[in-house]
Amino acid sequence: MMRSDDSHGGSEPPMKRVMVLLPTLDEAEGIAEVVPRIPTGALEAMGWEAHILVVDGGSEDETVAIAESFGCSTIRQRGKGKGAAMRQGFSAFLSSGNDALVMFDADGTYHPEEIPRFLKALERADVAIGDRLKGEMDPDAMTQTNYFGNHLLTWFAVALYGVPLNDLCSGYWAFNRHSIGLLKLNSMRFEIEAEMYTSCALEELELAHIPIRYSRRLGEAKLGSIRDGWNILRKLLVRRIFKTPPRSKVGQGNLDLD
Repeated sequence: MMRSDDSHGGSEPPMKRVMVLLPTLDEAEGIAEVVPRIPTGALEAMGWEAHILVVDGGSEDETVAIAESFGCSTIRQRGKGKGAAMRQGFSAFLSSGNDALVMFDADGTYHPEEIPRFLKALERADVAIGDRLKGEMDPDAMTQTNYFGNHLLTWFAVALYGVPLNDLCSGYWAFNRHSIGLLKLNSMRFEIEAEMYTSCALEELELAHIPIRYSRRLGEAKLGSIRDGWNILRKLLVRRIFKTPPRSKVGQGNLDLD
């Protein structure tokens, strides 16, 4: 809404700010491919200014140097595992002036061109989750074991929590600022997305599901199907019984690693 003292009737509304959060560990090839494809022009046309944050878990390749060459902000991850990276990134978001956060893996599996669809979904929901299982999946993008396991874990999650969900293990999410402040997390590894879902469900946040394209990853895979699948199942069960991780902070969840 224009203020009454605006001197120019055609003044533009202020730009909103979105943080694009990319967790990395030896993803030089992926970062070089993904970051230039973030649709900053399309986002600006929608009224969004993008800021890219790379949380790096100690890469031994050129991941950080490549990210910084594209103008990304980078921070060194404390602790090990994707969950630790995401929680540190969420804390950085809450300390920033950004209005929304979009996160996805920087390995080429997810398509940054779809970011505008996620921000559009946040106009009607608190959280938007990319849906690979009902979207467009490229050949060889997911093993049969992972495909079956994703369906099984998603079914189990919905049975436990009663909140509709299509793809529990998706790594493509978007949040408004309010929802990030309510997350209560203590995951350190790949069970982080499952815990994000449980926290959203327990906080009764409105979820939107976005069918997305999913492609074969660039570089070496880091997800171990059996071990990580069991950790995800265990996290679903534990959070059903213990709804809040220890040391959770009001308004900040348990995002810090201190």
